[in-house]
Amino acid sequence: MLKEAIILAGGFGTRLKEVVADVPKPMAPINGKPFLEYILEFAIQQKIEKVVLSTGYKHEVIEEYFGNQFKSISIRYAHETEPLGTGGAIQFALQKCHEDQVAVLNGDTFFNIDLSLFLTKHLKEKSEFSIASKKMFHFDRYGIIQTNNNRITAFEEKKVVEEGCINAGTYMVNRKLFLSLNLPQKFSMEKDYMEKYFASKHFYAFEFDGYFIDIGIPEDYNKAQKDFK
Repeated sequence: MLKEAIILAGGFGTRLKEVVADVPKPMAPINGKPFLEYILEFAIQQKIEKVVLSTGYKHEVIEEYFGNQFKSISIRYAHETEPLGTGGAIQFALQKCHEDQVAVLNGDTFFNIDLSLFLTKHLKEKSEFSIASKKMFHFDRYGIIQTNNNRITAFEEKKVVEEGCINAGTYMVNRKLFLSLNLPQKFSMEKDYMEKYFASKHFYAFEFDGYFIDIGIPEDYNKAQKDFK
């Protein structure tokens, strides 16, 4: 049973400056509530008991709003005093986790999937690291994951495509294995871990069909205002 998750909540929200100013991107208001609150509500629905919030830019805004408890979820913080990259942030936050398998969620994306099913698939394949992927159509904003029987065989750069499965920003991580890799303090999860090690390690991507949104650009931030009503 999945009990613990990391939420990456250190984003600057550079591309959202014209619509949201002076708060970390995950705190961007959606119908009067921070986007991060919807993610925590989702975590509760998924029976997550403990969350580590990975914070950076204006971390105090998040800490003052949520404190150490949100409804049934206990919250701890992994505050970066300098940017560590996505991989470094996850590595730092994992040091504050206790479970063997930990879900990682992005604080600026929402992917409505069954995390217990994701964990089951991850464990069945004895995966070292798993990505929840989403099939998308007619896009150029995301890279594509290629798989064979769910095992990752290639990552393709962003380009205009008719359809493909994208990395939807939700991961399942084997905590002890990840922390044993002696990775640098600062690194990109995508470039320096996923794309570097997938050929030699058991990395998997499992496709899910849930609702997905990434509020990183104004048009999708505005779309979220309508969708989350």
